[in-house]
Amino acid sequence: MSSAHGQFAWYELMTTDAAAAEAFYKAVVGWNARDASQPGMTYTSFLAGSTPVAGVMTLPGDACAAGARPGWLGYVIVDDVDAYAVRVTDGGGQVHRPATDIPGIGRFAVVADPQGAAFVLFKGMEYGSVPPALPDEPGYAAWRELMAADAESAFSFYSDLFRWTKADAVDLGPMGTYQLFAAGGAAIGGMMTKPPSLPAPFWTYYFRVDSIEAAVSRIQAAGGTVINGPHQVPGGDWIVQGLDPQGAMFALFSPHT
Repeated sequence: MSSAHGQFAWYELMTTDAAAAEAFYKAVVGWNARDASQPGMTYTSFLAGSTPVAGVMTLPGDACAAGARPGWLGYVIVDDVDAYAVRVTDGGGQVHRPATDIPGIGRFAVVADPQGAAFVLFKGMEYGSVPPALPDEPGYAAWRELMAADAESAFSFYSDLFRWTKADAVDLGPMGTYQLFAAGGAAIGGMMTKPPSLPAPFWTYYFRVDSIEAAVSRIQAAGGTVINGPHQVPGGDWIVQGLDPQGAMFALFSPHT
C-alpha cells in the first residue's frame, strides 16, 4: 500500500453559480483561479499562490433535480478506485458516481459512508507520496472534520477503508468526544457524533487564512454568512464556519485572530 493511500488530495466545490462562487472564495480565502476545463465540462482550479489546491464546477442539472445542494467534497487517495468503491458498498456505503476517468489527471468515484456523508475516492496518474502541506501558508487545507450520526462506527468504517488511526481525543463535555484521526502518523482531521440539531452527517473542510478577524470581515463583505465563531480551539488556533452566497458550508482556520 502506497504512503499516499488515505491522504486527502483535493477539495471540490459543486455549486449552482460557479462564477459567483469563484469571486467569493478569491475574495475571502485569497485564492487565485485558473481555467482547468475538460471537453464537455467547465472547471476552475483555485490556487494558493501558483499551486492548485481546490476546484469549483456547476452542479449538473440532473443532480439539482435529484435534490443535490451546493457543497464541498474531499478527494481521498486510494490504491485502486474500482476496488475501493466495492469496499465502500461492502461496508454499507453507497456509490453515487461509478469510477470514471478524468483524461490526463486520474480516476475517481463519488461515494458516501454508511451514514450518508459524501466524499471522493481518487487515484491520480502520478501516484506516490504526498508532500507535506505548508503549515503556515494561506490557501492550503488545514483540517478535515466529520459530523457523524455515530462517530465510533464512522471511525471504524474509515479506518478499515483508509487505515486511519486514532490520535488525541478531546472531551467536549455534554457535546461528547472529538476524536482526532491520523494518516501516515500525523493528525489530519477530527470526527464526532453530531448534535441532534444537525439534520444529516457531513464533512467540513478548513482552509488557512491570514487572520480570522480579517476573514470574517471579508465573508460579510462578499455576501457570505458566518454561522459559527469565530472562536479559539484547543491548541490556541482560531476557526470560523460559514455559508457562501450559494449556500455551501465552508470553514476557515488561522493561528491568528
